[in-house]
Parts: sequence; structure tokens; C-alpha cells
Amino acid sequence: MAGTPNPLGSPLPLAAAPMAGGPTTVRLAAAVSEAGAFAFLAGGYQSADALAADIAELRRSTEAFGVNLFAPNVARISEADYRRYAEELRADAERYGLDLSQAPLVQDEDRWQDKLDLLVADPVPVVSLTFGLARPAEISALRLAGSRVLITVTTVDEARAAAAGGADALFAQGSDAGGHNGTHDPLRQITPTRTDDLTRALIAATGLPVVAAGGVDGPETVAALLDAGAGAVAVGTLLLRTDESGASRTYQDALADPAFTETVLTRAFTGRYARALRNRFVDEHDAAAPTGYPAVHYLTRGLRRAAAAAGDPHRVHLWAGTGYRNAATGPARAVVDRLAGGL
Repeated sequence: MAGTPNPLGSPLPLAAAPMAGGPTTVRLAAAVSEAGAFAFLAGGYQSADALAADIAELRRSTEAFGVNLFAPNVARISEADYRRYAEELRADAERYGLDLSQAPLVQDEDRWQDKLDLLVADPVPVVSLTFGLARPAEISALRLAGSRVLITVTTVDEARAAAAGGADALFAQGSDAGGHNGTHDPLRQITPTRTDDLTRALIAATGLPVVAAGGVDGPETVAALLDAGAGAVAVGTLLLRTDESGASRTYQDALADPAFTETVLTRAFTGRYARALRNRFVDEHDAAAPTGYPAVHYLTRGLRRAAAAAGDPHRVHLWAGTGYRNAATGPARAVVDRLAGGL
């Protein structure tokens, strides 16, 4: 089928997917942009001031980039379920001298309003939203400021809602994608969805341009997604081991460790489904993990950071898509050049 227009406007129909929590750095975004792909900064978990500083720094290298934010979509958890899971993790936490019994239950919106205000006052070319929809007036404000607005969707129904809400384009996230699944319903059981099939369905349902993401493991997959109608293809996992990545050494090494043989969808680390390398934390806690994002994310964050610093990959959220075996070391430019080789 004929491809939709590239809604990112980049020389290459490729983009660096935003990876919040450290992996996406300004250096990585700048390197990807210099190679001809489109760069996203990850605004998730950042303060507005920190995000503003990253935007200012990246602008010294390029004006063509986007910012990703987490749309407000809190999955509430009861105090009882929260405390039950904290007790479930007690032995893991004590290994690093942490006491989760007094951890506060935090159910916030990731400083959404502060970051929205920043991007309306100081717009960037593209704003993408993950986890749900902003209010129509908020999307309108971003568009009036001069930004194109992309919404991450995982189903046709979500895509139709995004189109009705004013989205300029869609991020089609297949279930093979690494990290958090962008479903708008955090209680939904994630079903296997090929990214190329999802791309075709979204275009047929909405006619909007699509950036396809999920399971991108090489140039053949890029070509297949463009053939399915995508205007651009986003890659995340393949950039995790590059020179410019901010992923921890523990994380990067695990991606190449033959002891890790598969990825799974789990709520164990954050209370929201995300695809990660299967490690002992997943094996031991996935069955007991409640839905409760971002509360569970905050509960386990200190433990995960301590484990990463100690070189313990079995208590770290090793987000990874199904193509993780093809994540290589070296400059980010080499990844972009290899993916562009089949275009």
C-alpha cells in the first residue's frame, strides 16, 4: 500500500523512540538527528526545568526534534494492595538496605501541567503523548503554539479517539515494543499485535499519518513497516547499547548476555504492562504484581537504581523489545545508517 506522509519531516523516515528514565540523552538525540533521522527527547519523569534545559541544549545541535510526554492516566491502587506488594518485595529491598514499609503511596500525573505549559510557551516541532489522550483543549493549545501532536495508540479504537481529539498523526505501537505498552486502558490485558498489521488497520480507520514502532530489529523490518503504510519507523531498543545511550552499564550488558533468553510483558516493576528481559524479579513477583501506575513505579524505583549501581541485572527493569539481540555497541549513527541501508 502507499505509505502515509512522514509526519516528522525528517530526511530519513526513521526516528529515535523516546526512552524515559535515562536511556534517551541529549547526545543520543543529537547523534540521531545528525544522521538524518528524527530525534525525540523523553519528557517522562523529568521536571519542567530539567526538560527545558535538555531542549535548550539540543537546540544547539538541531531545531528538528520532538518531545514525548506521559498523558495523565493514573491507574489507582488501594493502600492495602500497595502495602501488600511492598511486603512482597521486602527481601529484595533489604538486600540493598531499603525499607519499603514506609514508602508513601504516590499517584501523580508526572508534572503534566508544568510540562504542558512549558511546551505551549516554548514550542517544539513535534509533541508526542503516551498512555492516553490529553484534553482536546490541551491538544489544541499545543497545535496553536506550532507543534504537531502525535498520540501513541495500540488499537483501532484508541486511534479513532485520538483522531477525534485532534491528533495530527499516530504512533502505532505493536506489542513487540520494549518498555511500557502505551495502551490507554492500563487494566487491559495486552494481546499480541503485529506492528505492520496495526499500522494498516490504523490507516484504514483514520487516514492519519503513522509512525510505526515495535519489534524493529533491522532494515528488513523497517522496509516492511513502510510497505505497510507507515510514514516513518521509530526504533528504541537498537539504540540502547550505543555510545550515546544513557542506559546503565548493567542494563546494556544484560542485553548482550546469553543468560537472558526472552522478553515478557510484566507489571512487576511499575504496575503497568511493559516488555522487559525476563529476569528473576519477573519470575518471582509478576504473579503478585498489582496494577497501579505510577505508584508501583515509585515503590520500586530506589531498589532498581540500587541494583543497577551494584551490577545486579535481576532486580532491574531491563526494558527491551523482541529485537534486542540485534542491539549493538558503537555510535548511534551506525544504527541509523544500517536501518536506512534498505531504503
